[in-house]
Amino acid sequence: MQDRGLETSVDAVIAALEAFDREAFGEAMQDLAQATPRSRPDEVATALTRLAPVLAELPIGIGGHLAQLAGSMVDFGGTPDLVLPVLVERACEVLEAAARFRALHEKAYGEAPDPDDHEAIGTTIERFADGAAAHGLSEVEGQTLIEAWFTAGVWVQPVLYLAQRRDVRVSLPQRERLTAAVEATREQIGTAGWLHGLLLVLDDEPLIVLHRATGRAFEVTISGIGDNFQLHTLLAAAILDGDDRPSEEEIAAATDGPELEPEGGMTGRVNLVDGEGTWIWNEGRPADIPVYEGARVVVLDPPPYRRTWNTGRPYPLMVPSVTAEQLPSAEAAAWLSKVKPAA
Repeated sequence: MQDRGLETSVDAVIAALEAFDREAFGEAMQDLAQATPRSRPDEVATALTRLAPVLAELPIGIGGHLAQLAGSMVDFGGTPDLVLPVLVERACEVLEAAARFRALHEKAYGEAPDPDDHEAIGTTIERFADGAAAHGLSEVEGQTLIEAWFTAGVWVQPVLYLAQRRDVRVSLPQRERLTAAVEATREQIGTAGWLHGLLLVLDDEPLIVLHRATGRAFEVTISGIGDNFQLHTLLAAAILDGDDRPSEEEIAAATDGPELEPEGGMTGRVNLVDGEGTWIWNEGRPADIPVYEGARVVVLDPPPYRRTWNTGRPYPLMVPSVTAEQLPSAEAAAWLSKVKPAA
């Protein structure tokens, strides 16, 4: 393998694709991955600009790993918008094809193979592609659907990676189409399931948070929180004092600390309840919290029993934000008079 610079590595990737040379393509990809961290940000931005049209035309079967690499290159230069539109377009395209494959396979042969079981590819080709005409497909179309099924997770990964950034979430192209494609495949394709969660993340979302025991109320704004386990910890950190507050290790695990699973795990400090008095389960997401009297309302009550869990945050690279401003006592009393007791 040659020690190529970034521009030369991009040239080599393009040349290998034009020559249909898989071995040279693999070597050029390795060179590209090694050259990127050594390059200036403007050089990386130029490389991404050149790679975007290449990503748009790559065959499904071999293109996913270059898509992954392009997504990770954004960390070293340029901005996500250089490749995000094409990465989302291809992810939608592949997920839609994967969903079509599953529907046709289930109709003709029963349950589709595990998309992560690459040993099943050969038998799937024999059964599905060779019988493509029976499904109203050409042999090439049948092969494309099979490739989509077994590579969709790879194509989704760079979008999953980038969408942990707030600037990407708030400007995500084709959100409606991507959401539909993810919804159709999230039970079968692991990365689609994780992306589904990111598509539900709230950013700059206002909450009314009430601490019933002390009669205090807060106007809270949240961003980048992946589930209610994480919300539980961060609200407790923002509102509670003294021994009731989570430990610094727990707070770090729920924000941006390197240890997602602190020694001793995570401990519940409160019981989250909505305005109707219904428990807000940790297994849900902030987007599940219903609007009550014009706002998403969270009441912090004492925990009815000891709760523990392992992980501080579900998305390691997504940095959350919680700001809390205490409301005047009259407003707090008004809110507390509106909410119902915990069920």
